[in-house]
Amino acid sequence: MIRFYSDTSPLQRPDTDEDVLLDEDGGFSLVVWNDDVNSFDWVIKALVEICGQTEEQAEQCALIIHMRGKYAVKHGGFETLKPLCDGIKDRGINATIEEVAL
Repeated sequence: MIRFYSDTSPLQRPDTDEDVLLDEDGGFSLVVWNDDVNSFDWVIKALVEICGQTEEQAEQCALIIHMRGKYAVKHGGFETLKPLCDGIKDRGINATIEEVAL
């Protein structure tokens, strides 16, 4: 199951009937979505400056985003990924944080 947490903190997650142990240090992915607005160069620049990727890594991610419609560009804990997601969204690029299915 994938849950989207683009604007909530882990402490505000909806209650579920599932007994799931979440790995708070790595149970989430930062997903960047394709659009028809932002250029490859703009997305690459954002991934380098915000996510700390190399130019080559960012270029490969941008190509995958373009071809598949979305791509998980970084994995980690919610609290680590939230500021990165916000930074990407501040540049007009659609991004979400998704819980990794166990």
